[in-house]
Amino acid sequence: MNLLIPVIMLYFGWRFQKHPPKNINSFYGYRTTRSMKNQQTWNFAHQVCGKLWFRLGLILLPVSLVPMMFLWGRGVDEIGMGCIPVMAVQLVVLVGSVFPVEQALKQNFDQFGRKR
Repeated sequence: MNLLIPVIMLYFGWRFQKHPPKNINSFYGYRTTRSMKNQQTWNFAHQVCGKLWFRLGLILLPVSLVPMMFLWGRGVDEIGMGCIPVMAVQLVVLVGSVFPVEQALKQNFDQFGRKR
């Protein structure tokens, strides 16, 4: 269960780079106010987010796996307590990935979504 976030980041990182959502929508994709300004910002955000998530997923996979190896064969309570910090790190990385993507959008597009 602890590998779910890294695996999801790897999959969607690959998916956003190779097959991003074609149209701006409210259901699927990297959806922020800035990324949904127009089709150009939408495509750019998915390229940046895809690359970032794929790389972060590759890093998080072993970082998440190694601590769990030390808990192999332990009780359910110990494993559960060991999972909490690992999952906290994963969530911080996942949520924190919004900031570099938004920064890249801000550097490349103005507030109206026009290319700089």
